[in-house]
Amino acid sequence: MNFEISPIVEDFRARIARFVERELLPLESERSSYDEHGNITLELLAAMRARAHAEGLWTLQLPRSARPTIGRVGMAVCYEEMNRSIFGPACFNSAAPDDGNMMLLDRVATPEQKERWLTPIEDGRVKSAFAMTEPHPGGGSDPSMIQTRAVKNGDTYVVHGRKWFITGAGEASHFIVVARTSDDARHGLTAFLFHKDQPGWRIVRRIGIMGPEEHGGHCELEFDGLEIPVENVLMGEGQGMKITQIRLGPARLTHCMRWLGLSKRSVEIAMEYAAERHGFGVRLADRESIQMMLGDLAMDIEIGRLLVMKAAWELDRGGFGRKEVSMAKVHVANLLHKAADTAIQINGARGYSTDTVLEWIYRYARQARLVDGADEVHKMVLNRQLEAEGRSFWRWDVEKAA
Repeated sequence: MNFEISPIVEDFRARIARFVERELLPLESERSSYDEHGNITLELLAAMRARAHAEGLWTLQLPRSARPTIGRVGMAVCYEEMNRSIFGPACFNSAAPDDGNMMLLDRVATPEQKERWLTPIEDGRVKSAFAMTEPHPGGGSDPSMIQTRAVKNGDTYVVHGRKWFITGAGEASHFIVVARTSDDARHGLTAFLFHKDQPGWRIVRRIGIMGPEEHGGHCELEFDGLEIPVENVLMGEGQGMKITQIRLGPARLTHCMRWLGLSKRSVEIAMEYAAERHGFGVRLADRESIQMMLGDLAMDIEIGRLLVMKAAWELDRGGFGRKEVSMAKVHVANLLHKAADTAIQINGARGYSTDTVLEWIYRYARQARLVDGADEVHKMVLNRQLEAEGRSFWRWDVEKAA
């Protein structure tokens, strides 16, 4: 692959960088910028979103005729820059779960479904959620275990079951729920669209977590007779497993893109402190131990960027990128935790305090090894591909002759 980015992508990257530096970083040091769950307040978010929209930096992940298409490779560059700030993704409308939901709907929804369900999310008028994960014995990383059922009754499906850890559900208006419509091993799941105001479902609780939360939290849902008309089925009955595959692969990768930004920010804070802090007559930055810590992080971040870029390139050329995405997901998730932990160690008590965003990043980072598939699941998937492909697992794709 060519590691040069286009002038169009560079223009977006530079403009995003200026916006983050000018508009967002100053907000992080103001306690009034945070809501009770450690995220940017909704009032401040609305103001920042309006500014990002006015500067043409809004929802860049969706291909639109009114602006250049940047593809997954361009998204990797831009998302990394956006998440130099902990507030960045939400302000540019590139935060999960809306990000993955919009890309899914843009790809598979009918024109009528896009108008009703996608456009309001794209415009920033509503939030959305993807309801797949269930408590035991239901489906988690393995969607084939999903227990929630949707029974067809004429032109309507009636849904019963439970979901949990549904990100953003507390603020969402538009939902995608995956439910079982038959016991067929491959075509037993179906994806549905529904609105928060429809009867027959409720939020049981907002589940407390150790880290800062996305707007709307992580909720447990109960479905007790939710009726969904047949026109709100995505891709047709029995296509739910395919829906999860289409959505989760790119969504895992966009997580990695954003996490690289937070990893770089952690290093940035550590370097600034090490350059000015003295101990025993020596700057921290001049100590070999600190230099090795930062050099090691720099290398791991670059490895993560290469893994993400290869996966993005594979998706852009029409491939599935399953093993590329899994490798990126495992590496970058662990990198984020390592970067935050190392930066805190270099900053000492300052890093453990709320004087920097390092403690925020550290608490947030622990979920990275769990969301969208735990490390062990992705490694298991990689082993299965290794067993199936043998030495071809590491094959080089040969360019076709002209």
